[in-house]
Amino acid sequence: MRIAIGSDHAGYELKCQLVNYLQHNNVEVHDMGTFNQDSVDYPDYAVQVCQTLARDNSDFGILICYTGIGMCMAANKFKGIRAALVDNIDNAKLTREHNDANVLCMGAKDVDLELAKKIVNVFLSSRFLGGRHERRVEKIMNIERNEKKER
Repeated sequence: MRIAIGSDHAGYELKCQLVNYLQHNNVEVHDMGTFNQDSVDYPDYAVQVCQTLARDNSDFGILICYTGIGMCMAANKFKGIRAALVDNIDNAKLTREHNDANVLCMGAKDVDLELAKKIVNVFLSSRFLGGRHERRVEKIMNIERNEKKER
């Protein structure tokens, strides 16, 4: 499994800890930055992760900022990206099973390392159920396609 991960300065510490955790568990990690705690703009790192995912260089993305909200908003601007802000284990599972999310967003202010590990494990081990959910995800993708045509 290949994961692209990125954060801004507020998510830097949690990102570094997750990179270590994932690598220790034999996950291939593409760390897209930031690489220190200097103030940066979160959209720049959402771009890096989503472009890596779009080029099929990663299977999933993980984005971390202070709340996770800005990262999620930025990520969802990319074609084919279904980013979800998750702060609990149940939603980590449901966003994969029902929404086929491919980018996990978390807020460092709400999620500590132990919870983040559990969320990541559940997110990465859960599978899209298809069925009635397939129709709904397809409708989301149709919105994306139609929006592009109207511009």
